Amino acid sequence: MRRVLLGLLLLVVGAATLDAHDLFLKPFAFFVAAESDARVRVLNGTFEKSENSITRNRLRDLSVIGPGGATHPETSAWSETGDTSVLVFRTGAPGTYVVGASTLPRTLRLDAKAFNEYLASDGVTDMLEARKRSNQLNTPSHERYSKHVKTLIQVGDARTPGFDTVLNYPAEIVPLDNPYTTKTGGAVRVRVLVDGRPAANQLVISGGRTPTGARLPVGNVRSGQDGVARVVIGSPGYWYIKFIHMVPVTGDSVNYESKWATLTFQIR
Repeated sequence: MRRVLLGLLLLVVGAATLDAHDLFLKPFAFFVAAESDARVRVLNGTFEKSENSITRNRLRDLSVIGPGGATHPETSAWSETGDTSVLVFRTGAPGTYVVGASTLPRTLRLDAKAFNEYLASDGVTDMLEARKRSNQLNTPSHERYSKHVKTLIQVGDARTPGFDTVLNYPAEIVPLDNPYTTKTGGAVRVRVLVDGRPAANQLVISGGRTPTGARLPVGNVRSGQDGVARVVIGSPGYWYIKFIHMVPVTGDSVNYESKWATLTFQIR
């Protein structure tokens, strides 16, 4: 048993360096012209590679927020080719745009070992520790999960309000600072929400790639009582911020429920 626990602890130490099983909106270009087509990849897997596409019928919401207000792109704007989905929408006036997508819940069954490894590798360490404390490391999982993703796109030169729009997703990262006015060495504050309420003491992970493609150092911070976490921007590059909120469930067909959220942007 000690050997098993040691292995799990080693997995926990390395958890923040991995980003498997995530869902990201990653534009082909984070800076685009006004009155032009913006193309956004939907990466279901890691920040670099999609393992499979997300079909439009899995979405509960698809939104674009710009200076002109909110729009909801038609089904034809979302396409799947191979393992990657792509959203195409027309930009309007210059400004900072928010693109959001929220998926419907699905369920997943895993044996105990696979579930423990998943909790460690994906950064759900609070739940792994809770399983240890309650002697449930040998309990398999039947998990209900949903994923809720956003990206910020800078259209033209004007930095505009609205980047902090709350989309009322089950899990959501709301930027309190505009990354497109943030310089290297500064910070982007975000509020993490679960079911519309601030999630206190939530583990928030950041990372990404430099302009040359090298991996950015992974950062781990905890949100405060107000749900606010401060992410230090140590380098230019393509950034993500993410969290997974998981709770045990009783009196249901599942025994765990998780809600995932990601936010992406570029720092020049």
